[in-house]
Amino acid sequence: MLIPLALLSILAACGGSGKHAGPARIVVGKGYTYTAPASSAAASVSVSVFTLRRNYVSAQFDLAAAELDRVAAKLVSDSHGKLTESATTTIAGRKARAYRYSTPKAELRVAFVLAGRHEYELLCKDANAPACALLLSSFSLG
Repeated sequence: MLIPLALLSILAACGGSGKHAGPARIVVGKGYTYTAPASSAAASVSVSVFTLRRNYVSAQFDLAAAELDRVAAKLVSDSHGKLTESATTTIAGRKARAYRYSTPKAELRVAFVLAGRHEYELLCKDANAPACALLLSSFSLG
C-alpha cells in the first residue's frame, strides 16, 4: 500500500478562491511553507506531514489517486457526509488530489500533495473560508 494508514483519520482540507483580509504570516514547517492570515482564521487551516513507506514518484500518481479516492469515500461515509467534489489539481507545482464534502455541521476540504517519501495533507475546516484559498495557493515545498 502506497498511502499510510494515517489517511483514515483525515476529515478534509481546503481550496476555492478568494482573498484574505488583514495581515498575513508565513508558516514554516519541515519541508514546506504557506501563508496564513495573522488572525484567528489561521486556525481553520493546517498542514500535516506523513511518511510514506516507499518513495513516491510522479509516474505513480494514478495509483495514488485511486487509493486516495477510496479513502475519501470511506471518510465521507463514516462522517455521514456527502462528497461534493473530487478533483486532480496542481499545488506547489505538483499534481495533487483535492476533496470537498459536507456534513450536517460543516463543509470540509482536504488536499494531498505527494513528494518523495512525504505526503502533505492540507486541511481546511471551512472549505469556503478565505484562509483555505490562501493555503492552497501559497503552499510550497522546500
